[in-house]
Amino acid sequence: MTEFKILRYDPDKDKEPYFQTFTFDSPKGMTVLEGLIHIFENIDPTLSFRSMCRAAVCGSCAMHINGLYNLSCRTQIDKYGGKVTLRPLSHLPIIKDLVVDLEPFFENYKKVMPYLIPKNDPPQKEYIQSEAERKKIDPWVDCILCAACYGACPVQATDPQYLGPHALAKALRFIDDSRDGGGKERLAFVASDFGVFRCHTIFNCQEVCPKKIDPTKAIAKLKMKALFG
Repeated sequence: MTEFKILRYDPDKDKEPYFQTFTFDSPKGMTVLEGLIHIFENIDPTLSFRSMCRAAVCGSCAMHINGLYNLSCRTQIDKYGGKVTLRPLSHLPIIKDLVVDLEPFFENYKKVMPYLIPKNDPPQKEYIQSEAERKKIDPWVDCILCAACYGACPVQATDPQYLGPHALAKALRFIDDSRDGGGKERLAFVASDFGVFRCHTIFNCQEVCPKKIDPTKAIAKLKMKALFG
């Protein structure tokens, strides 16, 4: 018998969040997301959660699972012996149950200008990138913006203006891109009061990233670039 303990909260009805427990039989290999879908379809249709691709690509189903942030679509129930405790992502307003408002997360992401800026306006030629130049940004391009690192970051808990590990890692992805012309502007911005020097190097973001990206390393590189060029 599988037991799901889920944090429930509807701001329109509830004074404060509470845990509700659901029990059901789960076949071997069932994921946490499949368990949530089973509850929604067979036990409680009012349960709210996000999901989309079910293949660990979109990042929609990130949540706090038994003490660690992860994607529910890639996490098997058997890993926890059939006892699963779920909470929504931290540091973001709860819309309902496991669904949070991601607007603050994406607002910080937008601030680092996460797109290529032409070296000339308008561009004078095609910017050719070598394999070696492309390899330089390989560690940072796979971020799926799941917000697991954001939820795990203790600085984010006390300072919502802090850009966050997701935004800073993406900033380095474009600063190190040989085709980009906005590196100096971005670097000056991320070296501001709410950028890289607010990071306390706790490594939580590194631990929870489902794509094995190391935002802490990216932030350290940005610090070095800001100090020494």
